[in-house]
Amino acid sequence: MIDMSWLLIAIPLVSTAILLLLGRRSDAWGHWFGVLASAATFVVGALAFVELLGKDAANRLVDVHLFDWVNTGDFLLQAGIRIDPLSLTFVLLVTFVGTLIHIYSVAYMESDKDRRRFFAYLNLFIASMLILVLANSYALLFVGWEGVGLASYLLIGFWNHNADYAAAAKKAFSMNRVADVGMILALGAMFATFGGVDFATVHGGAAAMGVTNEGMMTFIGLMLLLAACGKSAQFPLQAWLGDAMAGPTPVSALIHAATMVTAGVYLIVRSGAVFTAAPTALLVVAIVGAITLLFGAIVGCAKDDIKKVLAASTMSQIGYMMLAAGLGPIGYAFAIFHLVTHGFFKAGMFLGAGSVMHGMNDDVNMRNYGALAKTMKITWITFGLGWLAILGIPPFSGFYSKDKIIEVAFSANEGAGWQPWVFGLTTLVGAGITAFYMSRLFFMTFHGK
Repeated sequence: MIDMSWLLIAIPLVSTAILLLLGRRSDAWGHWFGVLASAATFVVGALAFVELLGKDAANRLVDVHLFDWVNTGDFLLQAGIRIDPLSLTFVLLVTFVGTLIHIYSVAYMESDKDRRRFFAYLNLFIASMLILVLANSYALLFVGWEGVGLASYLLIGFWNHNADYAAAAKKAFSMNRVADVGMILALGAMFATFGGVDFATVHGGAAAMGVTNEGMMTFIGLMLLLAACGKSAQFPLQAWLGDAMAGPTPVSALIHAATMVTAGVYLIVRSGAVFTAAPTALLVVAIVGAITLLFGAIVGCAKDDIKKVLAASTMSQIGYMMLAAGLGPIGYAFAIFHLVTHGFFKAGMFLGAGSVMHGMNDDVNMRNYGALAKTMKITWITFGLGWLAILGIPPFSGFYSKDKIIEVAFSANEGAGWQPWVFGLTTLVGAGITAFYMSRLFFMTFHGK
């Protein structure tokens, strides 16, 4: 199935084209077609995952050639798919959680006359995210990077007849374009330095270049971080995330919990060879993560809008992942581990928030809620599971993933003096604030009067 992995991108892209080109003629069944496309993509990803597990650990990296993309003079750039544990972890997360969100959306968007178009945009987002994580070069990754930017703009502004919602979509789009300047500059620097932008060329030459020209590697690392800060809503480019809650709630669950906002973490981890050769840039990654995890947690304490509290929480939890990634190879695995667990429990809480909003006539102010556990028992239970996970209560997933980041923050770089104590205490304080504002949300919504 690895040789057929191009289907991971083709299936959702073809579904998007069919739903958009047929228009109103597909209204009666378009939503189920979108669900089927997402589910089929998950099946392909799962089969590829099983096949990869059957290989020896040393052989679990397969580049699948698609076609020669740019062939001019001495420069040849091939479009291909990189199948390895990192890419397939994202494939399974995006397609499995994405399929559940598709199913949820069938009923959530039932009364919307443009439901079919909504599912077309969801499929476009899935396809773009899979291009991003499966690309074998930074150039092809950038295609997926811009694709998720376009899809997020279309989904956040889906109800663009509301001027505020349209403005929120434009804000997200504009801030991400500012960040994308970093990606473009990084691509140019890679080409000038290594003569190519494919992973094999850049990562293969990074170690040697870190010795002979650490300044250039630091520049490339900082530009990649700038790009990541935009996509992952990290300081100082985090302002768009709260306003992005203007889109339908399934959009928040898909984009702002499990997929797009994690793209920056993926970029940092995928570029591990670059950051290893640029320790200064790696330290800046950790500092940005530390600032954001505290900033997001404090914002979460101040909001009464249930979706904006969850958005601030997402910003903070992505900060944990960035801090872990900034600790170097020892933190990469834990950054991705927390990314996966967070994708599940945060998407569940966003969908629970959508259920609450429907029950409260789309009122998002938690001060108008209370005692909903009596009348929304299933939502209370499912949301409560996510709440316990993000608090880090054992045996829920957040306990295993976030606590490992705290542990590594205290133990990594022990010879660096101030770093373990600063980063370790930051993660510990952030966990305490997270417990406060998430408990505030839970009890204001489901308990009390």
